[in-house]
Amino acid sequence: MHVHAHGHSHDHDDAPDATGRRRGAERRGLLITLLLTAAILIAEIVGGYLSNSLALLADAGHMLTDVLAIALAYAALGFATRPPTENKTYGWYRLEVLAALINGVTLVVMSLFIFWEAYDRLQAPPEVSTGTMLMVALVGLVANAFGLFFLHGHGGSLNMRGAYLHVLGDLLSSVAVVAGGVFMAFTGTYVVDPILSVLIGLIIIVSAYRLLRESVDVLLEAIPSGMKLEEVGTAIAQVDGVVGVHDLHVWSLTSGLNALSCHVEVRTDTLVASDALLSRINEMLRTRFSITHTTIQMESEDYRRSAPIHWNLSGSDKVQ
Repeated sequence: MHVHAHGHSHDHDDAPDATGRRRGAERRGLLITLLLTAAILIAEIVGGYLSNSLALLADAGHMLTDVLAIALAYAALGFATRPPTENKTYGWYRLEVLAALINGVTLVVMSLFIFWEAYDRLQAPPEVSTGTMLMVALVGLVANAFGLFFLHGHGGSLNMRGAYLHVLGDLLSSVAVVAGGVFMAFTGTYVVDPILSVLIGLIIIVSAYRLLRESVDVLLEAIPSGMKLEEVGTAIAQVDGVVGVHDLHVWSLTSGLNALSCHVEVRTDTLVASDALLSRINEMLRTRFSITHTTIQMESEDYRRSAPIHWNLSGSDKVQ
């Protein structure tokens, strides 16, 4: 007897509503941050022109990159709420990861641009009108602080983390511009501006590396961070009624949404109660590993087939 089951625990049925509420809150935070960032962009373009501040104009270019990145994150979240279709059976979840990947790349490009500009300014630091520069930079500092506040608490998603890192980079840039403006106003030494820019660029590029690494892992369907395949296989094999597990795969559809597929071998007499066994396996996966989307094929002992990796009942041995 051979049963194929697409298993969902009760909590998985509730997950779309919870996920929808989370994404709704994330979209509101992104929209507010997008409007604030666009306002800062306009202020810095005007202020940079009036004060002849290359620092403000360069930061305005930085802000333009961030406006585009946050708009991309906002659009990706909107697509992610669309239901699955016949052609896209998992829906649009992966657009969030693609947006995070693009944001990571733009963060790296932005950091390289900062390094390049800093090098030029070290050769010939420009003289600026520090009064206008400070006024615009302080407005940007306050607006970016509000932007971080609206994005705070939504860092679980790679997409949101990318947007958060962009705004954090904006905030650090504003701090550097304010600090540099104050120093230049009192000392007339303009070399401090490129030095601070290099430090900001280093912070941004380290954060971008982590974001890129996690995004690529999701796109390559690597096992979720902090999870070990053998532990998952052993845990399933130890569920009462299970004989062994093989063809086990665990991956992330997007941040916080993990999926699993496997073949579960059960005692021949257990297949008549496969629904109860499937419920026990799904409940264990949900509570121990936060895996809520599963595809589990039930097989009797008589149907056992060879597989690259097989976990037996004890979970201590693997058959190659």
